[in-house]
Amino acid sequence: MGLFLQNMGTAAMQVFILYIIVAAGFTADKLRVFTEKTARASNDLLFYIVTPCVIINSFLTTNFSKATASGFAVAIFCSVIAHAAGIFLAAPLFNKKDDSNSAVFKFACVYGNLGYMALPLANAVLGETGVFYCSGGVIVFNTLAFTHGIWLMNKGKKEVKFKIKSLILNPGVISVAIGLPLFLFSVKLPSVIQQPISFIAGMNTPLAMLFFGTYLANTDLKTMFKVKEQYLIMLVRLIGVPVLIMGVSKILSLNETLTTACMISAAVPSANNTVMFSAKYGKDTALASKIVALNSFVSIITLPIMIALSQI
Repeated sequence: MGLFLQNMGTAAMQVFILYIIVAAGFTADKLRVFTEKTARASNDLLFYIVTPCVIINSFLTTNFSKATASGFAVAIFCSVIAHAAGIFLAAPLFNKKDDSNSAVFKFACVYGNLGYMALPLANAVLGETGVFYCSGGVIVFNTLAFTHGIWLMNKGKKEVKFKIKSLILNPGVISVAIGLPLFLFSVKLPSVIQQPISFIAGMNTPLAMLFFGTYLANTDLKTMFKVKEQYLIMLVRLIGVPVLIMGVSKILSLNETLTTACMISAAVPSANNTVMFSAKYGKDTALASKIVALNSFVSIITLPIMIALSQI
């Protein structure tokens, strides 16, 4: 019990630190110093430059060994299980054919905030090794979001187009394609190249949290508790899927670092992409924002608990 509380306290402190930065972003928007409009305009900076540098840097700073290579494969496997579980659990819960919001609810159940929450949290709790393992989940996330996610948001429409270009040429897949060979062949880049990558990667946590704070500042927080589907989404996203992954990790007898990394990937709240995909495919963006906001607030409690459980 003492170890559990100690681990929970450590994880809670890291989550709390991240949310202090979120609060700074929230305040900045209210003071009109740095607004949501500016954050959204700058979102591509995170998506196309900073996050890829985080993933590539994790490969560069992780020493190749049979254990780390197999661990990366296991992390991908666990992420596939987590996403499949989300799809399976969400289907019967939000299957009203006449409800256009069901796609938003299902998307929020399946897709967690890996890029903006899991990677920074893994770095805070586990360091570069944690980011390395979590980047396996980013591959799965991007692959499914640009296939299943698009199909889900377009379901019921006459034309559902999958763009192979978007599936392959997205930041998550490209950065892994660059970083993985460097890791496998133990390539060490000159410091004049590696240092800039490291510096840019260091921007991920503060920028992601500041941006998210501005999004929260423009969400009607009073009404988000009235969406009853919210609570089913949180049950699946924040409890059901993480508990399943914890069981899988115990069955596979994974080490503590890998177990915790897989747990972080599985336990993060609904992805910001829920809002972006809703906007792109004509769904209710206000509803999506409320889902992401409440999920994120509740995760302040659930994430430390899940991380502590994974470290027992």
